[in-house]
Amino acid sequence: MRILLVGINYAPDLIGVAKYNTELCEGLAAEGHEVRVITAPPYYPDWKIPAAFHKSYFRARNIGGVRVTRTPIYVPRRPSGLKRLVHHASFALTSAVPVLREAFSWRPDIMLSVAPSLMSAALVPFIARQVGAKSWLHVQDFEVDAAFDLGLLQNSLLRKTMLKVEAAILRSFDRVSSISSQMVDRLKSKGIAAERTTEVRNWIDTKAIFPRPKQSSYREALGLGKDDIVALYSGTMSAKQGLDLVIEAAVLLEGSHPRVHIILAGEGPQKAKLIEAGANRSRVHFLGLQPVERFNELMATADFHLIPQRAEAADLVLPSKLGAIFASGRPVIAMAGKGTGLAAEVEGAGLVIPPGDARALASAICTLSEDRAICVRLSAEGRNRSIERWDRQTIVRRWAEDMVAARGPFGNDGAGRAKVENRIPLPVEDAVGTP
Repeated sequence: MRILLVGINYAPDLIGVAKYNTELCEGLAAEGHEVRVITAPPYYPDWKIPAAFHKSYFRARNIGGVRVTRTPIYVPRRPSGLKRLVHHASFALTSAVPVLREAFSWRPDIMLSVAPSLMSAALVPFIARQVGAKSWLHVQDFEVDAAFDLGLLQNSLLRKTMLKVEAAILRSFDRVSSISSQMVDRLKSKGIAAERTTEVRNWIDTKAIFPRPKQSSYREALGLGKDDIVALYSGTMSAKQGLDLVIEAAVLLEGSHPRVHIILAGEGPQKAKLIEAGANRSRVHFLGLQPVERFNELMATADFHLIPQRAEAADLVLPSKLGAIFASGRPVIAMAGKGTGLAAEVEGAGLVIPPGDARALASAICTLSEDRAICVRLSAEGRNRSIERWDRQTIVRRWAEDMVAARGPFGNDGAGRAKVENRIPLPVEDAVGTP
């Protein structure tokens, strides 16, 4: 097949949606499909574009067997609700011409859009119909619901308008998928027919992330011994995570559990506030975003992992870090309400506590700190689940099979596809690891 992905996040960003977009495209290319991508320059989670990428716009480059074209984008230094809207709108505008050019000159079989950003997705199904392609929307994050539920946007009229626009965009696609059964149910509640929805969960490379001894170079650098207990959060530091609750729990544990240390690793708009809140707390440690080659070591540093979450974020997104936590062979403490997708995933492989409750988090940390047997049991179950439910190759292959089924038996061949000699040429450079 020929697959054109339109998505705001892609490599070399290392976390979140970018990781899955990149691994999906490279996995599909490895299976023999032709894959092209229209995306923005890297900016996340620092919200800053590296200088080297400012000269790479509208030039196609071969990255990992995938042809990648980047377009300019507005990136706010301090993202607010309104600035995020402008940010997504800028990509929708600048990506329109490259998407049109690729669609009409290359004639893809599948046009795949990834939300976020929903704004850039709006044009995709219309163009797909013009070139005989199937349109597919993959929802990683219900960005409209999240923006209002988390208080990033508050105008009720704006919410009503945006939800109507969202519904229209969702219904315009031939196929709509999301990463958990609960998020698929939310799609159905937004008016998407069940037969047009599917669950395609995120994944983890279980050969790259695996159990290993906890006494790592990270512990040595922080002066921690084998008897110290480490609770680790690794990922984006933004509003939806509720990481202030972790600081509150650390304060509650200071007197009673002197061997418990909290590590917060990553970047994001809330990090400066968290560092300020954790100042003078000797057992709260901060690390930056770690390189891919050290990620397994970082995960192994923990005795257990933390997934804090505000109640308003329930089933708006399934944290992508969960698969890596399971694969690392460590238990997890997750804040999740009963019946949510996160709670269902964690039950039996970790402890589930109410969202927004710092005291419950402190209590759960105490439980895992003091009960080695339960840690061993939960760790083993998590590792088993990572292999059974989160294996990267299996999920990518299944996605390709679903795309073949969605495309139909004949694809976009014959008269509808432009001849090779009539395609609009683009400069292409091999640029693995470069802009």
